[in-house]
Amino acid sequence: MALPKKHIIPIAQPITLALDIGGSGIKGILLSPTGQPIGERIRIATPQPSTPKAVLAGIAELVKGIGKFDRVSVGFPGVIQQGRVKTAPNLDQSWPGIHLVRELVRQLKKPVRAANDADVQGFGAIKGKGIELVITLGTGFGTALFVNGTLVPNLEIAHHPFRKGKTYEDDLGAAALKKVGKKKWNQRLSQAIETLDRVMNYDRLYLGGGNGKKVTMTLPSNVTIISNVAGLLGGIALWADKAQKPLPATNRLQPTSRKTSSPSKRNSSA
Repeated sequence: MALPKKHIIPIAQPITLALDIGGSGIKGILLSPTGQPIGERIRIATPQPSTPKAVLAGIAELVKGIGKFDRVSVGFPGVIQQGRVKTAPNLDQSWPGIHLVRELVRQLKKPVRAANDADVQGFGAIKGKGIELVITLGTGFGTALFVNGTLVPNLEIAHHPFRKGKTYEDDLGAAALKKVGKKKWNQRLSQAIETLDRVMNYDRLYLGGGNGKKVTMTLPSNVTIISNVAGLLGGIALWADKAQKPLPATNRLQPTSRKTSSPSKRNSSA
């Protein structure tokens, strides 16, 4: 039986649809203005091949039954500059040049903000004091750096040399975990934490991503494992970041000219 109108409690506005696009899965959840989940998290497998059209179609299916929302935040596994994809190393190679924000505005008819998935997860985890580093352990190796709560954009630690001529992503991504096993992967992670501590001199380090649950090593006192849900909850803080601005829509996918130089890879996670 329906409640009388005077007993119906309206949900505070605005409602944010938080999306997390990964190499293996796409997740979505509705969030209240204070970042509290509304309903259940929905997850679908990332289409293969993970072309822009296929991923956007997957998002359209995901949101059909999720409920009403007023705005959208997106974590993407690559570099996002002014709403446009610069790199997407763990998705289809056709992604660079696509204006992700415009395409989602056109498709969802709502304001959209997008950022690298590690950056968004960081927004959902940090305390906003001192130097805080976030690492996401997923399909790739994502990183985000914050100084007193302010994001240092486009950090690319994942593709820097780490050990024996290989990068952090080479040695600590999902493929490496599958190849060498959890024990050796944890040993590598311990070495990476020690190296990054000396280089970054961070106050706090947060470990997240889908493979965060595979961490079995004893962690230093200033290192914390965070829930993978932080990658969605950070969507509220993304809207609070004044550096992010929603952009208008266009009618079709628009890659950049092929005359532009090939972008370097970017840290990513699933």
